[in-house]
Amino acid sequence: ESAIREDLELRAPRVMAIIHPLKVSITNADGAQTREADFHPNVPELGKRVVPFSKELLIEADDFAEVPPPGWKRLTPGGEIRLRHSYVMRCDEAVKDAEGKVIELKCSIDHDTLGKNPEGRKVKGVIHFLSREHALPAEIRLYDRLFTVPEPDGDKDRDFLEFLNPHSLEVVQGWVESAVKDAAPETHYQFERLGYFVTDRRDHQPGGKPVFNRTVTLRDSWSKEGK
Repeated sequence: ESAIREDLELRAPRVMAIIHPLKVSITNADGAQTREADFHPNVPELGKRVVPFSKELLIEADDFAEVPPPGWKRLTPGGEIRLRHSYVMRCDEAVKDAEGKVIELKCSIDHDTLGKNPEGRKVKGVIHFLSREHALPAEIRLYDRLFTVPEPDGDKDRDFLEFLNPHSLEVVQGWVESAVKDAAPETHYQFERLGYFVTDRRDHQPGGKPVFNRTVTLRDSWSKEGK
Protein backbone atom coordinates (compact mmCIF):
# COMPACT_ATOMS: atom_id res chain seq x y z
CA GLU A 1 0.00 0.00 0.00
CA SER A 2 2.82 2.43 0.74
CA ALA A 3 4.09 2.07 -2.83
CA ILE A 4 0.60 2.84 -4.17
CA ARG A 5 0.40 5.94 -1.99
CA GLU A 6 3.80 7.15 -3.15
CA ASP A 7 2.85 6.67 -6.80
CA LEU A 8 -0.55 8.37 -6.57
CA GLU A 9 0.82 11.17 -4.40
CA LEU A 10 2.98 12.23 -7.34
CA ARG A 11 0.46 12.01 -10.16
CA ALA A 12 -3.17 11.92 -8.99
CA PRO A 13 -5.15 15.16 -9.41
CA ARG A 14 -6.60 16.44 -6.13
CA VAL A 15 -10.24 17.34 -5.73
CA MET A 16 -12.70 17.64 -2.87
CA ALA A 17 -15.45 15.18 -2.03
CA ILE A 18 -17.94 14.79 0.79
CA ILE A 19 -18.80 11.32 2.05
CA HIS A 20 -20.96 12.08 5.11
CA PRO A 21 -22.46 15.53 4.40
CA LEU A 22 -23.55 18.21 6.82
CA LYS A 23 -25.40 21.21 5.40
CA VAL A 24 -23.93 24.67 5.96
CA SER A 25 -25.93 27.82 5.22
CA ILE A 26 -23.84 30.96 4.70
CA THR A 27 -25.80 33.92 6.04
CA ASN A 28 -23.66 36.59 4.36
CA ALA A 29 -22.84 34.92 1.04
CA ASP A 30 -23.78 37.92 -1.11
CA GLY A 31 -20.71 39.08 -3.00
CA ALA A 32 -18.70 35.94 -2.26
CA GLN A 33 -16.23 35.04 -4.99
CA THR A 34 -15.21 31.80 -6.64
CA ARG A 35 -11.53 30.89 -6.96
CA GLU A 36 -9.40 28.67 -9.14
CA ALA A 37 -7.20 25.99 -7.60
CA ASP A 38 -4.47 23.72 -8.92
CA PHE A 39 -5.29 20.08 -9.45
CA HIS A 40 -1.90 19.33 -7.89
CA PRO A 41 0.31 21.81 -6.01
CA ASN A 42 3.51 20.30 -7.42
CA VAL A 43 2.37 19.29 -10.92
CA PRO A 44 1.25 22.48 -12.70
CA GLU A 45 0.80 20.66 -16.01
CA LEU A 46 -2.31 18.99 -14.55
CA GLY A 47 -3.97 22.38 -14.80
CA LYS A 48 -6.53 24.17 -12.68
CA ARG A 49 -10.21 23.93 -11.91
CA VAL A 50 -12.83 26.31 -10.55
CA VAL A 51 -13.85 25.81 -6.91
CA PRO A 52 -17.37 27.27 -6.73
CA PHE A 53 -18.78 29.01 -3.67
CA SER A 54 -22.46 29.54 -2.87
CA LYS A 55 -24.81 30.26 0.02
CA GLU A 56 -25.31 26.55 0.73
CA LEU A 57 -22.29 24.32 1.31
CA LEU A 58 -21.59 20.74 2.30
CA ILE A 59 -18.89 19.75 4.78
CA GLU A 60 -17.99 16.44 6.38
CA ALA A 61 -20.14 15.84 9.45
CA ASP A 62 -17.01 14.76 11.35
CA ASP A 63 -15.53 18.23 10.86
CA PHE A 64 -17.97 19.73 13.40
CA ALA A 65 -18.07 19.07 17.14
CA GLU A 66 -20.38 20.71 19.68
CA VAL A 67 -18.05 19.66 22.49
CA PRO A 68 -14.61 19.39 20.90
CA PRO A 69 -11.93 17.11 22.32
CA PRO A 70 -8.53 18.54 23.34
CA GLY A 71 -6.50 19.72 20.37
CA TRP A 72 -9.52 20.00 18.05
CA LYS A 73 -8.74 22.22 15.04
CA ARG A 74 -11.97 21.92 13.11
CA LEU A 75 -15.34 23.62 13.44
CA THR A 76 -17.10 24.33 16.75
CA PRO A 77 -19.95 26.64 17.83
CA GLY A 78 -18.53 30.15 17.69
CA GLY A 79 -15.26 28.89 16.23
CA GLU A 80 -13.51 29.72 12.97
CA ILE A 81 -11.84 27.58 10.33
CA ARG A 82 -10.43 28.11 6.86
CA LEU A 83 -12.40 26.59 4.00
CA ARG A 84 -9.96 24.95 1.58
CA HIS A 85 -9.18 27.34 -1.32
CA SER A 86 -11.69 29.83 0.10
CA TYR A 87 -12.73 32.03 3.04
CA VAL A 88 -12.41 31.92 6.79
CA MET A 89 -15.78 30.78 8.14
CA ARG A 90 -17.35 31.09 11.61
CA CYS A 91 -20.07 28.82 12.97
CA ASP A 92 -22.83 31.00 14.44
CA GLU A 93 -25.57 28.44 15.10
CA ALA A 94 -26.14 24.68 15.06
CA VAL A 95 -29.65 23.60 14.03
CA LYS A 96 -30.92 20.31 15.47
CA ASP A 97 -33.78 17.95 14.68
CA ALA A 98 -36.33 16.65 17.20
CA GLU A 99 -33.86 13.99 18.40
CA GLY A 100 -31.14 16.53 19.07
CA LYS A 101 -28.99 15.64 16.06
CA VAL A 102 -27.22 18.53 14.34
CA ILE A 103 -28.64 18.76 10.81
CA GLU A 104 -27.47 22.20 9.69
CA LEU A 105 -24.95 24.88 10.57
CA LYS A 106 -25.58 28.57 10.06
CA CYS A 107 -22.26 30.23 9.40
CA SER A 108 -20.75 33.49 8.20
CA ILE A 109 -17.61 34.20 6.21
CA ASP A 110 -15.00 36.92 6.54
CA HIS A 111 -15.04 38.51 3.09
CA ASP A 112 -11.56 39.94 3.62
CA THR A 113 -9.91 36.51 3.91
CA LEU A 114 -10.10 35.16 0.37
CA GLY A 115 -6.51 34.20 -0.39
CA LYS A 116 -5.11 35.94 2.68
CA ASN A 117 -5.01 35.59 6.45
CA PRO A 118 -7.36 37.55 8.71
CA GLU A 119 -5.92 40.51 10.54
CA GLY A 120 -5.38 40.30 14.27
CA ARG A 121 -6.13 36.60 14.75
CA LYS A 122 -4.88 33.16 13.77
CA VAL A 123 -7.07 30.48 12.24
CA LYS A 124 -5.36 27.09 12.50
CA GLY A 125 -7.89 24.62 11.11
CA VAL A 126 -8.58 23.95 7.43
CA ILE A 127 -11.46 21.79 6.19
CA HIS A 128 -12.70 20.95 2.71
CA PHE A 129 -16.17 21.72 1.37
CA LEU A 130 -18.40 21.66 -1.68
CA SER A 131 -20.90 24.13 -3.04
CA ARG A 132 -24.21 22.25 -2.82
CA GLU A 133 -25.47 23.91 -6.00
CA HIS A 134 -22.51 22.74 -8.07
CA ALA A 135 -21.61 19.39 -6.48
CA LEU A 136 -22.21 16.11 -8.30
CA PRO A 137 -23.93 13.22 -6.52
CA ALA A 138 -21.75 10.13 -6.71
CA GLU A 139 -21.67 6.54 -5.58
CA ILE A 140 -18.58 6.10 -3.44
CA ARG A 141 -17.39 2.62 -2.52
CA LEU A 142 -15.24 2.58 0.58
CA TYR A 143 -13.15 -0.55 0.34
CA ASP A 144 -11.23 -1.41 3.49
CA ARG A 145 -9.05 -4.29 4.63
CA LEU A 146 -10.60 -7.75 4.24
CA PHE A 147 -9.39 -8.82 7.68
CA THR A 148 -9.25 -7.01 11.01
CA VAL A 149 -5.70 -8.14 11.81
CA PRO A 150 -2.51 -8.17 9.69
CA GLU A 151 -2.07 -11.97 9.91
CA PRO A 152 -5.47 -13.70 10.13
CA ASP A 153 -3.92 -17.17 9.96
CA GLY A 154 -1.39 -16.40 12.68
CA ASP A 155 -3.58 -17.64 15.55
CA LYS A 156 -3.60 -21.45 15.56
CA ASP A 157 -6.50 -21.55 18.05
CA ARG A 158 -8.91 -19.54 15.90
CA ASP A 159 -10.32 -19.88 12.41
CA PHE A 160 -9.05 -17.14 10.10
CA LEU A 161 -12.66 -16.44 9.07
CA GLU A 162 -13.26 -15.04 12.55
CA PHE A 163 -11.09 -12.11 11.55
CA LEU A 164 -13.13 -11.11 8.50
CA ASN A 165 -13.84 -7.40 8.51
CA PRO A 166 -17.63 -6.82 8.38
CA HIS A 167 -16.96 -3.29 7.17
CA SER A 168 -14.61 -4.19 4.33
CA LEU A 169 -17.02 -2.51 1.90
CA GLU A 170 -19.30 0.43 2.62
CA VAL A 171 -21.24 2.02 -0.24
CA VAL A 172 -22.34 5.62 0.34
CA GLN A 173 -24.04 8.28 -1.72
CA GLY A 174 -21.65 11.18 -1.53
CA TRP A 175 -20.76 14.32 -3.46
CA VAL A 176 -17.79 15.32 -5.61
CA GLU A 177 -16.54 18.40 -7.43
CA SER A 178 -18.13 19.00 -10.81
CA ALA A 179 -14.59 19.15 -12.25
CA VAL A 180 -14.59 15.32 -12.42
CA LYS A 181 -17.88 14.93 -14.33
CA ASP A 182 -16.22 13.90 -17.61
CA ALA A 183 -13.53 11.68 -16.10
CA ALA A 184 -12.97 8.43 -17.98
CA PRO A 185 -13.22 5.03 -16.26
CA GLU A 186 -10.12 4.09 -14.25
CA THR A 187 -9.09 7.70 -13.63
CA HIS A 188 -7.31 8.22 -10.31
CA TYR A 189 -7.89 11.11 -7.91
CA GLN A 190 -6.92 12.10 -4.44
CA PHE A 191 -10.00 13.14 -2.50
CA GLU A 192 -8.40 15.68 -0.19
CA ARG A 193 -8.22 14.50 3.42
CA LEU A 194 -10.08 11.28 2.52
CA GLY A 195 -7.88 9.03 0.40
CA TYR A 196 -7.13 7.91 -3.14
CA PHE A 197 -10.03 6.90 -5.38
CA VAL A 198 -10.49 5.62 -8.92
CA THR A 199 -13.50 5.77 -11.23
CA ASP A 200 -15.00 2.31 -11.66
CA ARG A 201 -14.10 0.60 -14.93
CA ARG A 202 -17.64 -0.72 -15.53
CA ASP A 203 -20.21 1.30 -13.60
CA HIS A 204 -18.78 4.81 -13.88
CA GLN A 205 -20.52 6.91 -16.53
CA PRO A 206 -18.61 9.98 -17.78
CA GLY A 207 -21.01 12.91 -17.92
CA GLY A 208 -23.58 10.79 -16.10
CA LYS A 209 -23.42 8.95 -12.79
CA PRO A 210 -19.95 9.00 -11.19
CA VAL A 211 -18.85 5.85 -9.36
CA PHE A 212 -15.64 5.92 -7.33
CA ASN A 213 -13.79 3.09 -5.59
CA ARG A 214 -11.38 3.79 -2.76
CA THR A 215 -7.96 2.50 -3.72
CA VAL A 216 -6.19 3.26 -0.45
CA THR A 217 -6.52 5.59 2.52
CA LEU A 218 -4.16 8.53 2.93
CA ARG A 219 -2.36 6.87 5.84
CA ASP A 220 -1.62 3.34 6.95
CA SER A 221 -3.56 2.80 10.17
CA TRP A 222 -1.81 -0.51 10.91
CA SER A 223 1.61 1.10 10.84
CA LYS A 224 0.49 3.34 13.70
CA GLU A 225 -0.88 0.39 15.68
CA GLY A 226 2.44 -1.39 15.37
CA LYS A 227 4.39 1.45 16.96
